[in-house]
Amino acid sequence: MILQLFKKKKEFTLQRTYGAPIATVWDAWTQAEMLQQWWGPKNTFVPECRIDPAVGGEVFVVMQAGEGMGKYAGTRWPMAGTFTRVDPVTRLTYDARSWTDGQESTTTIEHTNDITLSEQDGQTTITLEVTITSIGDKAKMAAFGMKFGYKAQLDKLADQLSG
Repeated sequence: MILQLFKKKKEFTLQRTYGAPIATVWDAWTQAEMLQQWWGPKNTFVPECRIDPAVGGEVFVVMQAGEGMGKYAGTRWPMAGTFTRVDPVTRLTYDARSWTDGQESTTTIEHTNDITLSEQDGQTTITLEVTITSIGDKAKMAAFGMKFGYKAQLDKLADQLSG
């Protein structure tokens, strides 16, 4: 019980509505070639991505900083996870860990992502719930920035779906 007092969870929820059918938004989350087009905030790209959207299936995404990220250019942030819930076109849940390449022992962030999709009148609403359960000693700033990063990538998804 004392351990629980010191173990802080960080949780946040984001919600966005897109002018696209639910199947298209689902594909953007579950097809590697589509996810690579929008994952990560501005000035990042995804050189590696594997997704097997089935319970027990893998999600592996490497986000890399581009030239626009100044001193971080070239830095890679892998994320490896396992799907724990897959309800086709309506819900995806995965447990994952993210880290800075080459610094895994001190920069790992463990998190659960729960994505719920619903459609009404041709619009799809995504609710993304993120629970951070563990933060490495040198990952506190990255964990703090995760909400901003997810907001930015959901903006990129909006651009992708409207283009």
